[in-house]
Amino acid sequence: MVIDSDKVVSIEYTLTDDADEVLDTSVGDTPLVYLHGADNIVPGLERALHGKTVGDEVNVVVEPEDAYGEFEAELVSVVDRSMFDLDELEAGMQFEAEAPDGDTQIVTIVDVDGDDVTIDGNHPLAGQRLHFAVKVVDVRDATEEELTHGHPHGEDDDHDH
Repeated sequence: MVIDSDKVVSIEYTLTDDADEVLDTSVGDTPLVYLHGADNIVPGLERALHGKTVGDEVNVVVEPEDAYGEFEAELVSVVDRSMFDLDELEAGMQFEAEAPDGDTQIVTIVDVDGDDVTIDGNHPLAGQRLHFAVKVVDVRDATEEELTHGHPHGEDDDHDH
């Protein structure tokens, strides 16, 4: 079966940066399962997998604009410590916050200086060129429910949507 829109695809992948440092991998763990054509994965990787089939191996370099976007300096800001319900704050901590458009976004603490907390609303991989080494493990038709929800449901998926 060929990877196309509305197919549920399972892949093994290793993600590295320009310095060949491993940023993420599914090798030795459960494959990543996504619904092709539903923006479940970065656009550049999705395009590279289109038309592939089980057993295919793909190495693709994805530029920032086809991954997590360019780094946007305006998404970095300083807020008061009182915005957080924690006593201990340190660089690297991540929190969910409501974006101006009402969506949820992840913000990362970059620096803590007294009551001034510098946060960054960029994706941690924004502005980076990503190198994916991918092996297609499985391709199947999506169920009606998966198509409705816009993502795959595994056997252990008991989410109420």
